[in-house]
Amino acid sequence: MERAQAEPLKVVELFTSQGCSSCPPADRLAERLVKENEDLLTLVLPVDYWDYLGWKDTLASPVHSERQRAYAARRGDRSVYTPQMVINGEEHVVGSREGDVRAALARAEPFTATVDVSISDMAVQATVDGVLPAGAKMATVYFLGVEDEETISIGRGENAGRKIRYVNVVRNLEPMGMWSGGSETFRMPKSKLMLTDDTRCAVLIQVEDQDGPGTIIGAAVMDWEDGS
Repeated sequence: MERAQAEPLKVVELFTSQGCSSCPPADRLAERLVKENEDLLTLVLPVDYWDYLGWKDTLASPVHSERQRAYAARRGDRSVYTPQMVINGEEHVVGSREGDVRAALARAEPFTATVDVSISDMAVQATVDGVLPAGAKMATVYFLGVEDEETISIGRGENAGRKIRYVNVVRNLEPMGMWSGGSETFRMPKSKLMLTDDTRCAVLIQVEDQDGPGTIIGAAVMDWEDGS
């Protein structure tokens, strides 16, 4: 079995859109964060709710849009916009404001769970160990398929004529199971995952209840090619 390549200490999710003229600076910031900080897992989640403006985002997923709305509903602030960065599933900031992003990262609480990811011939396996935050009862173990990079030529809309490079684009997001603390192993068939062209996989441990997704308390990431 191949082992996890990195266990980041914080997670940033960038909600962005190819049809949003304010997003390219945030897309570039996401790329810088990926390059400069191994302790940070930066994920790009393109949303589809700006598609009506004249350009259909070729990387967008309604799953990403729903995840962003769920965050806003849980916080109670209804703040759904692009570019938006969400740190550890909690605080949100305008994704192009680098100073605000770095300040929010500095405020983020430490993880309380560790994640060990491995890939065999048959399955992706995630072993989670640790404790839930006070008051939490369960956490969801999420598997993410991540595309290393993609450059898109925008044909219409607010960014018409531009080529924009996206990194760590989430292409698949689904639960592996629920975790309630202690040491537990979760598995997903490798055959199902190999149907995509993702080059990287990640696992997130995220507190979740009837109000939706909350604090991310653990993460791991592995280059798919290294684990194949």
